[in-house]
Amino acid sequence: MANKFRIRLKRELNEYKMLLRSIPATVVTLFVVSVICMNLLANKTLLKLDWIALDGGILISWLSFMCMDIITKHFGPKASNSISVLAAAINLLTCLIFFVASAIPSGADDYTVFDSIFGGTWFILLGSTVAFLASAVINNMLNRMVGDLFRKNPDGRLAYAARTYVSTFIGQFFDNFIFSVIVFVFFAPIFWDGFRWTVLQCAMCALTGAVAELIMEIVFSPIGYRITKKWQAESVGRAYMDYIEEGDKK
Repeated sequence: MANKFRIRLKRELNEYKMLLRSIPATVVTLFVVSVICMNLLANKTLLKLDWIALDGGILISWLSFMCMDIITKHFGPKASNSISVLAAAINLLTCLIFFVASAIPSGADDYTVFDSIFGGTWFILLGSTVAFLASAVINNMLNRMVGDLFRKNPDGRLAYAARTYVSTFIGQFFDNFIFSVIVFVFFAPIFWDGFRWTVLQCAMCALTGAVAELIMEIVFSPIGYRITKKWQAESVGRAYMDYIEEGDKK
């Protein structure tokens, strides 16, 4: 049993290394940067009405989901989930560095605003990390499931649009909802003097936010489609996919 576990672990590590070598660095870089930027931009509320609340993260969250959709379409949901975990880990490391920088005292100037933004709040970081990872898995699995419905032309424009629109809307809804519940239902009443949202408010803000994110996806998804067609034509990551197929046959 132990020997089988070591063999399985070694194969998973080799698969992960090959995946990192196979995905074009530009897409991975944009994905990781977008996740970090979402965490920072979420500190500013852009719109707050009775029925909708949007933070600055919406300006770049479309890029995160577009990168996941591209990776899922070409490499599969497992690969996209793996890169999502990598992005979340790098984001946590970045937040730790930001926190250390904000905690170091400086008499050169008044850095109160800097420290409040980059110092962060631990339960907001917890909520955003859990919500991101959960929504990434939901998005990537739905993307593949919807794509499998288009058996006659799985690589067509309609198939790509359907799989990205459905997965993005549902994935973004759960991202917004899970984050809101963790932060504003569980922790905010404890640490923010009783301030809280109801579950209904969380659901409504998650829904309206998902609609806004879907609009962004509709605007930018043609870029993702062209990238996947280019990757397919150039056989990007062929060695990784051959490695996966070989493992499935064993």
